[in-house]
Amino acid sequence: MKICMLGCGALGSTIGGTLAQGGAEVYFVDPWQEHVEAIQKMGLKLTDEKKDWFVPIDARTSPQGIGPVDLVIVLVKSFQTKKIVENVKTSDLIGADTVVMSLQNGLGNEETIAEVLGADKVVSGKTYVGGRLIGPGYVSAGVKGKYTYIGELDGKKTERIQRIAEEFNKAGLLCEVSDNIKGLIWDKLLINVAAGALCAITRLPYGPLYEEPVIQDCAEAAIAEAISVAKAAGVKLKSEDPQYPWFAASQGLPPTFKTSMLQSIESKRPTEIDFINGSIVEWGKKYGIPTPVNQTLVACVKGIEKYVLQYEPSLQ
Repeated sequence: MKICMLGCGALGSTIGGTLAQGGAEVYFVDPWQEHVEAIQKMGLKLTDEKKDWFVPIDARTSPQGIGPVDLVIVLVKSFQTKKIVENVKTSDLIGADTVVMSLQNGLGNEETIAEVLGADKVVSGKTYVGGRLIGPGYVSAGVKGKYTYIGELDGKKTERIQRIAEEFNKAGLLCEVSDNIKGLIWDKLLINVAAGALCAITRLPYGPLYEEPVIQDCAEAAIAEAISVAKAAGVKLKSEDPQYPWFAASQGLPPTFKTSMLQSIESKRPTEIDFINGSIVEWGKKYGIPTPVNQTLVACVKGIEKYVLQYEPSLQ
């Protein structure tokens, strides 16, 4: 299968690199020149925290010249989705049978892609694979035991969605096709609500983060608000126990793991807070559900974002 990864940070590199190892023809498209050049020179360097290995990848800063692919996997930050997909539309990447799959965090990405490329091109997925960017061209991959769930937006189990699942499983990425992708999008959102903002605010990786009972209490309160909003919206969740997403978030990941939100803060880049805890606040308003904990977490992350992007003189 010919696959293009749009967005090759920690998660995109982990998934794309693993698919390439499994025999897929994989292309990376990412604007980070240093990352792309490192991969072009040496291949993608992956580690499982025990050993390192290299995977040859065709990495570029533009989709131009790749030609039509079977599958585009979108893993850019949610606030970048519209711009990157519009750019892809003007390239030669999208053919008559190309499928575009979002594996992004938050809500609304599939709708944004469909607006640009058409709903018939779009499928969705939620992944529990983890990745940590160590440096340009070098990523810690958290794949073992981590499932990816994919599905058609209408819930049908089509031939094309089955082919994608087979490609993932062939590479060792555990993958299942779901007829309730909307519910799974919310299940993954709860995972992100559980630890994303708290990791960014405290600057703690998972090891010390999960040692503090008061942090768990705050996380579960934020998750409980999100569950109430999901139920009001008629979403079928895997579990309505706030403890479930909290413990599921860290399962199988090393104590050094940092959420993408913390990685963004440390790299002085905007976070996806508006599409994670912020989406809970907005949906809460829509259904009349109070979300004070999530609103507070949004405010804290926004404040930290503003400081590191505008006022912090250096990362040292």
